[in-house]
Order: sequence, then C-alpha cells, then structure tokens
Amino acid sequence: RLSLHGYDPPADHYTITREGRGRRVELAAVNHSLLLTKPTGEVPHKGGLRLPADSEDYRLLKEWLQAGGEGPREDDPQLERVEVLPGQLWLRPGDQFHLVVRAHYRGADATKGAGRIEDVSQWAKFSSADQAVAVVDEQGLVQIVGPGQGTLVVWFGSQIAMCRVTVPFDRPVAESMFAQLESNNLIDQLVLEQLRQLQLAPSPGCSDLEFIRRAHIDTLGRLPDRGQIERFVADASPDKRLRLVDELLHRTEQVDYWSYRWSDLLMINGTLLRPAAVKSFYSWVRQQVQQNRPWDQFVREIVTSSGESLEQGATNFYALHQDPEAMTENVCQAFLSLSIGCAKCHNHPLEKWTNDQYYAMASLFARVQAKGWGGDSRGGDGARTLVVLDAGEVIQPIRGRPQPPAPLDAPPLDFDWGGDRREYLADWLTAPENPYFTRAIVNRVWANFFGLGLVNPVDDLRTSNPSSNPALLDALEAYLIEHDYDLKALMRLILTSATYQRSAVVLEENQADRQFFSRHFPRRLMAEVLHDAVVQVTEVPTHFREIEFDGADRSPTDFYPLGTRAFQLYDSAVSNYFLKSFGRHQRRITCECERSDEPSVVQVLHLSNGVTLNDKLAAPGNQLDRWMAELDREPAALIDAMFLASLSRWPSVEERAGLLDEWAATAESQRRELLEDILWGLMTSREFLFSH
Repeated sequence: RLSLHGYDPPADHYTITREGRGRRVELAAVNHSLLLTKPTGEVPHKGGLRLPADSEDYRLLKEWLQAGGEGPREDDPQLERVEVLPGQLWLRPGDQFHLVVRAHYRGADATKGAGRIEDVSQWAKFSSADQAVAVVDEQGLVQIVGPGQGTLVVWFGSQIAMCRVTVPFDRPVAESMFAQLESNNLIDQLVLEQLRQLQLAPSPGCSDLEFIRRAHIDTLGRLPDRGQIERFVADASPDKRLRLVDELLHRTEQVDYWSYRWSDLLMINGTLLRPAAVKSFYSWVRQQVQQNRPWDQFVREIVTSSGESLEQGATNFYALHQDPEAMTENVCQAFLSLSIGCAKCHNHPLEKWTNDQYYAMASLFARVQAKGWGGDSRGGDGARTLVVLDAGEVIQPIRGRPQPPAPLDAPPLDFDWGGDRREYLADWLTAPENPYFTRAIVNRVWANFFGLGLVNPVDDLRTSNPSSNPALLDALEAYLIEHDYDLKALMRLILTSATYQRSAVVLEENQADRQFFSRHFPRRLMAEVLHDAVVQVTEVPTHFREIEFDGADRSPTDFYPLGTRAFQLYDSAVSNYFLKSFGRHQRRITCECERSDEPSVVQVLHLSNGVTLNDKLAAPGNQLDRWMAELDREPAALIDAMFLASLSRWPSVEERAGLLDEWAATAESQRRELLEDILWGLMTSREFLFSH
C-alpha cells in the first residue's frame, strides 16, 4: 500500500495512520499497533518476519509513534543527494569491501536538520550492474568475482549513487605496448586509457580490405564494389582512409541508410499510417538527413510540429502517438532513451521517475489535437491537421487532478502559461545541459558502428544502467555539443579512430573482452544489409509489391519501382520473406529490441533452399553471365571477381588453386552451374554474413 521507495511521504503517512479507519496504528497503546506487531511476527502475517523487535528500525518506528506519529511538513529537510564512499574501487578477484552511504539534506530551517549529512548505509538498497565483476549484499558488502569494470548502484529515497569498480585482467600488458599504439583522436585516448587500467592489450589495426568493407557496411549499408576495392588497395597515399570516410559521408546511399535508421526510431510503418502519410513522414526525414540537419533541430521540429500531415511530414509523429501519455513515453524513449512507462501507474521501480513527473510531462501534450481523419488504414490519404488548443488538461488518476506541466526534472509552468507548451519542452529537451538528450544520440550512433553501445541496451539510459566507459561517453557528448549536433562530424570522428579500425583478431590478452573495444566485435549483418548485398552481388533486383497487415492480410503497393533497395523502403510493413526472416525492425514500438540478429533454422533453410539467393543466382542475364562475357570465361579472373564482389578480398593461394582445379574438372556445359555453386558457397559463409 506504500509508494515505491518512499517517493510519496504524504500519501504514505495517510496510508499508515488514516487508511482503513486508522487501524494500522494505535497511538494510545503503541505496542499494539499493527505497524509493529505484524512485521515482528507477534500477529500472524503472511510476509513473515520483516522487522526484528531488537532492531534499530523497530526502535525508530516505535519512537515515532510514541511522539504522535507526526506526518511530513513542508519545511522538513529535503533529500538532495546520496553519496557512496568510496566512489571508485580498485580491487582483485576475491577481495571484499564495505560501502558507506551518506545522505545530504537541504532546507531552510537548521533546527530541523537542514544541511545535515547522515550515514544511511543500513537503509540503502544495493545492486550490481555487472555481477560477473562484483556482487554486493544487503549490507553493502562488496565481493569481487572477476576482472573487468563494473558499477555498484546505491539507492536511498529518490536518489541514486554509484561506485565504479575496476578489476584488472590477470595478463599484465607492458606499458611500452601502449606507448607505441596509434591514437588518432579523443576516442583512442580514452579507450586506450581504459585498456591500460584493465590490462587489456588492443588488437592490431585492420587491413585495407577489412576497413573498406566495414566502413561501407556501417555508413552506407552496402558492400564496396570491385572497382572501389581495387582503387583503394592500389592507392599508396597515407590519408586514403580519411578521404574514403569523407567520400562515404557524402554518398547518396548514406542518406538512404540513415533515413532508414531514423525511420526505425520514429516507427514509420504502413500498418500504423496511411500510405500518403508514410511517404510524407519518410520524405521529411530523408530531407533532414540529406541536408545534414543538426540533431537538436531535427528533434525540435518533430516535437513542436503542427499543420497538415501531408504537407508537414513531421506531424505524423503525433498520428502514431495520439494521446498525451503515448506522446510522453515515445518522446522520452526516442530522444532520451528513457523508458518511463512504468511511472504511468506508480513510481518507477528501477528509476527515479515518479507518477507525478509522468503526468507533469503528459500535461505538456494535453492541448495537442488532430483534426480530420483521412480514411481507414487501407484507404484515404491520411490527411490530418495538428493543432494546439487554448485549453485542456490531463487528469492524473491517482490524485484526481492535473499536474502542473513540466519536463522531467525541470521547473513547472503555470497552467495559464501562454503559447504552445511543447516549445518549453523542446527548449529543455535539446538543451546542452540536458543529461540525457545528447548522450542518447551519441550512444545510438556509436552502437551503429561498433555493434553495441557504450550503454546497453541503447534504449536504456537510466542512471542505474551505467556506461562501460563513462569518460568516453562524456567526451563524445561534449564533442557533439561543440560541433552543433552535426551527426556527420561524430560519425567522422568514429570512423577515423584507431579504435574503429582495429581488427577482429583475438589475442590471448584480450580474449575475455566483451565491451571495452580492445578489438572489433564481429556481428551478423542487418537484414536489410544482407538483402541488398545479395542483390548487389547478383545484380538481380527484388520487386517490392505488397504491404503486409496484421493477420497476414496484404495490399498491393506501387510506391517501389523495380531496383528499389531495402534501405530505400519507406516503411517496415513492405512484405518480404527474407527481411522478415532475418529480423528487420518491425517498428511496432520505439525500441531497438524490435530488431533481431539472432540466428534461426528458418534463416539457414532460406539461404539453402529459399528463392532470394538461389533464384537470383540462377537468373539469366545476372552478374555471373556478365562476368563470363566480360572476362572471357577466364577462370582465375572469374574467381577473383566473385571473391571481391562478395567478400571484398581476393582469394588466398589455396582457395584459388582448389577452385581452378574444380573448374578444370568440370564439363564446359556445367561451368555456369559451377560458378553458381561457388558464389552460393561464398554468400552463405560466415565471412559474408558477418561484419568483421
């Protein structure tokens, strides 16, 4: 019956002393109060023993009741922050340490303890963010389990504090190794500093062939072609990687790729929006990416958008989220990487957000309304006009009244404040000092290039889910602010870092690393990258003809001419078995968890027997036929062409010799089929399916 973590003292006091006709306390006979007799076991209680009669907690409760059970007052000291000591620990496996937690209070009345600091270790709640590194018990006793860097999270009241634990790995790395390593920018400096602390040796740099493939996939969502590879490898200039990065960041495919990725984030989906609205929203997003619109301006225009939805594409964000609660949750999730949905019904159990804060945020959207409705989900143009009314409030169910409109952790507005409340929200949201906004987009961009974020999952930026490298996240946040939220500048910094350009070679000194970027972590290609790679290598396009609705019902679409790549699709409702099987983002909720890279038997069977790869390999006039004509059926040249197109490298001496032997042993009439088999083998290999 009490609020989570004691967030609501007035309501808790009422519940304890007044609810149920006040039966929980007996001020005239304190020892008979159910508040004391049930948790001590004097009265039968399903919860068991929760409060030993000889404990300090029992004494405090009893003394409070004996003093009259006074409730909270407005001039009481307020908990300002919590401090955990020490803030950092450097230990070894098997070590133990006891944490101390201190609460800092503020208030106007010094006689009531304002400004005091109190040891609250016995009432704090402890948890470990990485139990493979350290565990902590209810008393704050830390036990080191294994090497790495972890965070111990401490709760008291509505405040959180953290202790960073560093446990070096057991293979010492010579300092001279780090002194010789290349450091291209701030990313390398901070990653290497962490690796030095942890005694993790960085892997060597990747080859030119690995780099050109990796950079194309992560920046454009496609493979480099044969000519690009040959020119890049032949180029002896020391700055060729830098020039390649600049070239990639200005390619049209880069616009396609990032328009698609932001469409994932914004849930552009033909089952939720009408076709014309889908096109309008996507076209707006693509225009912003093409113009390299600063991220803060991009978000501000979405949040404050108004007007007719087919003319002002950004307003379709509010067609997807049509009530103040949904608007609140999705703005927080998309642009702050905060999931506050739990606070809709009660104070958040894993974070500091309260039910009051949730509805204060919802009040900012209370007067946003759409007029007009352009037909059902399969008809009409979807035209709606988004307007902001002069009146209207959201009632908080628990309190039965509206909360003063306020962004999270920001001062509230008066109810009669003039203008669009969303402007106030946008000012707070995109402010450089906002502790979530810049970090959220930095983390998303980083995860695109490295396969995992500095904070994981990338949609979970709560305080109790810390970064694997806080100093690096802070530095990248400052960098993006300094560069006026230019995402291309951030991408360029990442792509040109030695950290990004490390190989995936596993060393004995870094084989246990899973999150500190001592090497490149291979990952399976996204569904759309795989699909477009199959099309690119075979040069047989896919025709996207249908939109798939819930229940497997389908509707024809003529939006996508033959030759459209997967990364040029407006929405995720376009029917395609390959994309569905390989886990494309469904865009049903604002969460990266909607995308899957998990392997499955369905994927294996589809590569082996499905139409996507096999039909394209067998199609007359495809790339194989063109190669045979262009290269005059010269087997060595054909083998080189297949390897370069699919794996972005030349075959090894052994691979080439074996395939040439196979060619010589194959009848002339069956050599076209042999080439299909060779290319099928290359395109179903892990080397093709993974970024490495």
